[in-house]
Amino acid sequence: MTASFDRSVKIAPSILAADFAAFGAECRAVSDHGADWVHVDVMDGHYVPNLSFGATTCAAIRPHISGIMDVHLMITPVDPMIESYAETGADVLTAHLEAGPHIHRTLQAIRGAGMRAGLALNPGTPADAAQPLLDMVDVICVMTVNPGFGGQSFLHDQVSKVADLRAMIGDRPIHLEVDGGVDPTTAPLVAAAGADVFVAGSAVFKHGKADAPEGYGRAIADIRAAAEAARDAA
Repeated sequence: MTASFDRSVKIAPSILAADFAAFGAECRAVSDHGADWVHVDVMDGHYVPNLSFGATTCAAIRPHISGIMDVHLMITPVDPMIESYAETGADVLTAHLEAGPHIHRTLQAIRGAGMRAGLALNPGTPADAAQPLLDMVDVICVMTVNPGFGGQSFLHDQVSKVADLRAMIGDRPIHLEVDGGVDPTTAPLVAAAGADVFVAGSAVFKHGKADAPEGYGRAIADIRAAAEAARDAA
């Protein structure tokens, strides 16, 4: 990571919950109203039981995102697709530990293509599975729902995994991200456990629309405030 790395609270709205007919406007709206990252969920209908969008969409929305474009690949295989996502301008490219037999090589290839390497862990994968890979990653994404669909309920048993990973990470410059069911009531739980990047889909996008985005700003601010308060109290 760069020298600007910090563990401040970062909110990453997931465009899976946005208006698919207005992606560019939706990305601009959240970028202009407090989003630090924009999270892009790529699903192949094979690794997960849903189909979303791919590299062409990422390339199309990149000019509309003023911050970090955080691309989360819920696909398999990953390796043949890495270069195409590098060409989209993705800043972070996250692959699932469970999606292929050679995650070490996948992470190497992501960094080799000039992106930050993210490692996602499904709810059934223990924290210690990430231990041998800590020096190869820039982001660890803890899935607090089973991947594949937006709008699912937060899995509370994943909070201890976040805490375990925070302890493992130590002083390494690795962002600890949570994805799934994040809102002002659940963000404090994982914030207190050590998370610093909060992916929120419906918790942001249900509060507005691209041409009336003030609700997006309020939702982002509410999640941020709840997470920051929990971290201060921890």
